[in-house]
Amino acid sequence: MSIVLYRIVKFIVGRRQHRMAVRDRSGTNVFSTAALLYVLCSGAFLSTAKAQDTIQVLDEVDVTSQRTPARLLTAAPTQVLDAAQIEEQGFLQLSDAVRQMAGVTLKDYGGVGGMKTVSARGLGSQFSTVTIDGIAVGNAQNGQVDLGRYLLGNAAYVSFSQGQQQEPLLSARAYAAGNVLNLETAEPQFFLSERTNLKVGMELGSFGMMNPSALWEQKWSRRLKTSVWANWLKSDGDYPFTLYYTADRQGQSTQEQRQHSAMHQLTADGNLFYTIAPGNTLTAKVHYMNGYHQLPGHVRFYVQEPSAQSTHESLAFAQAKWKVESGKWRTQVLAKVQSSYDQYEDSNYISSLSHYLMNEYRQREGYLSGSSEWGMASWLTLKAAVDGDLSHLHSNLGQRNDVLRSSLMGVVGANAQQGRWEARANLLATVSTDHVADLDTNPTYRRLTPYAAVMYTPVTGLTLRYFYKETFRVPNFSELYFFQSLPRNLRPERARQHNIGLTYAGTSPNAGVSYQLTVDGYFNRVTDKIIARPGQNMFYWSMENLGKVQILGVDATADLQFSHISLQLNYSFAHAVDLSDPDSKYYGHQIRYTPRHSGGGTLRWEHRWVNLGATAMVVGHRYAYPQNNVSNRLPAYCDLGFSADRRIDLRWGTLRVQVQVLNLLDAQYEVVQFYPMMGRNYRLSLMYEF
Repeated sequence: MSIVLYRIVKFIVGRRQHRMAVRDRSGTNVFSTAALLYVLCSGAFLSTAKAQDTIQVLDEVDVTSQRTPARLLTAAPTQVLDAAQIEEQGFLQLSDAVRQMAGVTLKDYGGVGGMKTVSARGLGSQFSTVTIDGIAVGNAQNGQVDLGRYLLGNAAYVSFSQGQQQEPLLSARAYAAGNVLNLETAEPQFFLSERTNLKVGMELGSFGMMNPSALWEQKWSRRLKTSVWANWLKSDGDYPFTLYYTADRQGQSTQEQRQHSAMHQLTADGNLFYTIAPGNTLTAKVHYMNGYHQLPGHVRFYVQEPSAQSTHESLAFAQAKWKVESGKWRTQVLAKVQSSYDQYEDSNYISSLSHYLMNEYRQREGYLSGSSEWGMASWLTLKAAVDGDLSHLHSNLGQRNDVLRSSLMGVVGANAQQGRWEARANLLATVSTDHVADLDTNPTYRRLTPYAAVMYTPVTGLTLRYFYKETFRVPNFSELYFFQSLPRNLRPERARQHNIGLTYAGTSPNAGVSYQLTVDGYFNRVTDKIIARPGQNMFYWSMENLGKVQILGVDATADLQFSHISLQLNYSFAHAVDLSDPDSKYYGHQIRYTPRHSGGGTLRWEHRWVNLGATAMVVGHRYAYPQNNVSNRLPAYCDLGFSADRRIDLRWGTLRVQVQVLNLLDAQYEVVQFYPMMGRNYRLSLMYEF
C-alpha cells in the first residue's frame, strides 16, 4: 500500500510544482512537504498492516535546500531575486535582473550583445564588486565587469547589497567593496529516488536572437552531486530605431536600422557539491566563456557612423569553496585561478604608422582567501578574514605592456546582539603594490577603512537600521599606465557612505495579504575622484585626482503578496552633484548618466491555465556630459514588458512555454548617448525538464 501512496504523492507534487523549483513563494521547500506527507501517511498504512508482519524499505528523500540572503533583518539594504522570480520574469542576462533593483544605474550600450555595467548610488561601476558563489570576478585592466557576459540559466538567486553584505564568513574582498552583486549557482535538488535531472531549452527572439541551453544534474551518492550547464547565445542585432535630427527630438526624424552589432557567445560551467561530513562541505566550479561582439558606431545627428570595430574575448576560471562549521567555530577557505583574453580590432583605424589597429590583453589572476568566525558568547561573535591576490596583465601595447599587482587584505570585526539591538563593526587593512618592468619604483597603496552598523527592532516586524562605511578604490591599470607618456601619480578614490532606514513586514490574515516595505535614505561623498582629460589628441589622456561628488538620495521598495497575485515596486531619488571645482561652469550639476528619479515594478497573476506578468521601468532625464543643459540632456523613458507562461505536464516530463513582449510601447530611448536601445521585440521560450 505504501508503494501505491508513494506513486500518488509523487504524481500530485509533480503536477503542482516542477522538480527544479526548490522553494515556493513563501520559502517553503516543496520536497520537504512531500516527504513529510509520505512518511506520515505511510506510517498510518503500515500500522494497519501489522498482521502481515512485512517490512517495506522506503526510498530516501532529498530535502536539502539553498538559503537565500535575508532581505529585511540586515543593517545594509539587500535586494534578492530568487530562481522562481528569474524564471517567471524571463530574465536572460545578469543585467536584466539588476535593472529591476532600487538604487542601481545600469549603463547599457544597446542590444543583446551591448556592454552593460552597473553602478549604485552614484559611486561608479568600479566600486561595485561582482561575485559568483561569493568569489569575486576580477578585472584589473579597467575595473569593470560586463554583466551581459553572465547568464542566469543555472542561478539559484541574484542578490545586491548596498554597503556591505550581512552573510557569514565574508572574504576580505567582499568587506572592501562599496556594494556587492552576487550570482549564486543552483544546487541540484532531487525528488525521492531520482538520481538524474535533465533540462533542455530553446529561446528565440526578434532580430535573430537564439539561445539554446542544456542542464544535466546528477546525484552520485548521498554526499556527492554535480551539475553541467551549457548555453549558446547569438543575435544579429540589426534592430530598427528612430534617428532624430534635432537635440530636442521634436523635429524631423527617420527610421534606420542598427548596423554592425551581431554577436555570439558560448558559456559552459561544471559544478560540484560534496558533503564531506555534517557541517563540512566543499563546492567547486569550472567556468568557460568565449564570445565575439561587433561594436556598432555612434548614432549622431543625421548619420549613423560606420564601424569596423569588434572584440573577441575568452574567459576561463576554476574556483572552490571549503566551509567547516564545528561548535562555536565557522571557517571558510576560497581559492580561484582565472585567465582571460581580450582582443580589440578596428580595420578602419588610420594613423601615421598603420591602417589597422589590434590591441590584445591577457590577464591572469590567482586568489586565496580564508575567513573564520568564533561565537565567543551567546551575544558576541568575533570574525577575521585574510585575502591574497596576484593579478597580471600583458598587452601588445608599445610601453608598460607587462604589469603585476599584488594585493593583501585583512579584516577583523565583531557582531553583538542583545535583546532588540544588534551591532556590527569591522576594520579593513589593504596593501596593494604594482610591479612594472620599466619603472624604477613600485607604486604602493595602503589604507585602513572602517565599517559600523546598528539595528534596532522596537516591535515585531519593524526594524530601524544605520551603517557607515569607508571604501577606497585603487586606480586600475588603464588609468595608471596606458595611453600616456609618463606614469601617473594617482591617489585611490575614497568614498564615505551613510545609510539610515527602516524595514517593515506584516500580514493581514483576513484579507490574505502579506507585505514587506523598506525605505532608506543615504548620503555618499566621493573624494579624489579620478578625472580623465584629453591630452594632445583623443588617444592620449591625462588622469588627475580632481573630482569630488556628493550624493543624497532615497531608495524605497514594496513587496505585496495576494492570493494569486504578487506585486513588487521600487523607487529611487538621487541628488548626485559634482563639487570638484567651485569655479567650474558645471559646479553643483548632476553627474553624468545618473537620473534624479527612477523606479519600476513587476506584477504577476497566477492561474491554473496561464500565468500573466508585466514589468515596468521608468527612468527620469539624465545628462550625458558634466554640464546640465538642454543639448546634453537625455529624455526620460518608460519601458513596459508583458509575459504569459504555462507549465504543461507530459508523460515523460514537464514543458514550460513562455511568450514575452519587451518594450511593449516601442519607446525610442538611449541609456548611453548615441547608442539607441531596442524598440518593441518578442521572445519565445521553451523549457523541457525530464
